[in-house]
Parts: sequence; structure tokens; C-alpha cells
Amino acid sequence: MSAQVLNRTAKIEARNVAKIYPDAHADGGFHTVLEDFDLDLRSGEFVSLLGPSGCGKSTFLNILAGLETYDGGDVLVDGRHVEGVNSDVGVVFQSYALFPWLTAQKNVEAGLKIRGVPRAERRERAAEVLRTVGLSAAANRLPHQLSGGMRQRVAIARVLAYEPEILVFDEPFAALDAQTREFLQGELLRIWESGRTRKTVLFVTHSIDEAIFLSDRIAVMTQSPGRVKDHIEVDLPRPRTSQSRSSTGFARIRAQVARILEEEVHIGNGDD
Repeated sequence: MSAQVLNRTAKIEARNVAKIYPDAHADGGFHTVLEDFDLDLRSGEFVSLLGPSGCGKSTFLNILAGLETYDGGDVLVDGRHVEGVNSDVGVVFQSYALFPWLTAQKNVEAGLKIRGVPRAERRERAAEVLRTVGLSAAANRLPHQLSGGMRQRVAIARVLAYEPEILVFDEPFAALDAQTREFLQGELLRIWESGRTRKTVLFVTHSIDEAIFLSDRIAVMTQSPGRVKDHIEVDLPRPRTSQSRSSTGFARIRAQVARILEEEVHIGNGDD
């Protein structure tokens, strides 16, 4: 990784990031997932990462969270290189990953317990974040007694409980039905906007509409090897509501993003 001094105005900086995997289908070969990947996130900004399947969206998310290494370039948080898991980065995956034998309250407390938070404090913090996500009444239920949407809110609460500065989401609502998905998009924005300080958010999704509804900005990626092809500012007023989805501004941004993605599909198919 380079020793050069990079721009310090961003909360998250990625410069010329490369990620290469061995190719199981080619003897001694390699598969480049990310190449010349550049992305900045300002403090408190909500950015969605959108692109074709297999372009490396989740790979970059895992690199940022310290769950994967990278093979070139620089990834920095607050000017410091990412080296291993960072407690300032909270991750919410598509799978809920809840302990089935623990109640919602105890699932939220689990991460705090690992971090050595005293029992009374972790109970109080878990109860507070469950109130924030609207699940106080379900605190003593086991995961199998909760709907899919409720389980995902527990997973979000568990991350919020230890108060990371950065939240990264890897398609957290993809497995939910459309109605629940839209409801949780609104809930996520409510939680994000009501915080004492807004977290910096990187949100990976395949859905153009989801990216527009949630984001301040959308980073659109190329086909693999993935790099950021374009940045789309989402200039819709906040707070976002159901009416936001039917606005002319929403339709304009959707057409713009769809056009960029369509270009990538043609390139991937070998079209001129």
C-alpha cells in the first residue's frame, strides 16, 4: 500500500483499490474483482453502491469492514489504513445471523458482552436501541417468533448498540417481500435521521429504487473488474416519504442510473 499522504477531508477514502482471487477454473490463473476502484464518503453521508452482479460491491464492503484484505491501492477511515476489523465500522448483512436460542434483547446485548460492556449498561443500551427500531414489545421473543422484517431490525439494533461511526449494509432487505422492504427502508432513514449525529453509511444494493430512496449519492460500478463508473447526486428533499417515489425528480434519477447500468450490460455482452 502506498505511503503517500491522501486527502483527509473524507471519512472514507478508497484509491486505486485492487482485489484479486485465484481462479479455480484456470490452472494458476487469477480473477480480478476490483481494479482502480476509487470512492470517497464524507462524514454523515449516505452512499449506495450499485452495479451489475459480480462487479465487486460486496467485496469492497468486506474490505472496508476489515473482513477481507486487498491487493493494491489504499483504503482509509479517518486517514488511517484499514488493517483488520475496525470497531468503528458496523456491518449488517442480508442474513440476520441471530442466535436462535437468545431473545431479541439478548441478541442485541451479545455484541456488547463481547466488547466487555458491564451487564447493567448493556441491558440499558439494548433496551434503548430496541425502542429506536420499534421492537420494545418484542424484546423477550426468540428469533423464530419474529417476522423476517423484525429479525432484520434486531440485526440493525445489534449493530447500533455499540455505536459505530460507520454503518455498512450488504443488501439487508433483499430477501424480504416488497411491502416489508419499503417499510424498512423508511425505518432505516428514520433511525439514521434521528441519531444524535448521522452515521456515515455505505449501502450495497441491486435495486435502483432502493438506492435513490435512501441515498445522498449513488456510486454506479462497472462490470467486473469493478470500478466506480459514475456518481449520481440524489437531490431529493429529506425527509423522504412515499410521495418521494412518485416525484418527477425520482423518475429523472432512475432513468439516469438505468441508462448507465444498461451501458454496462451491453459492454458485458460484447455489444458495440
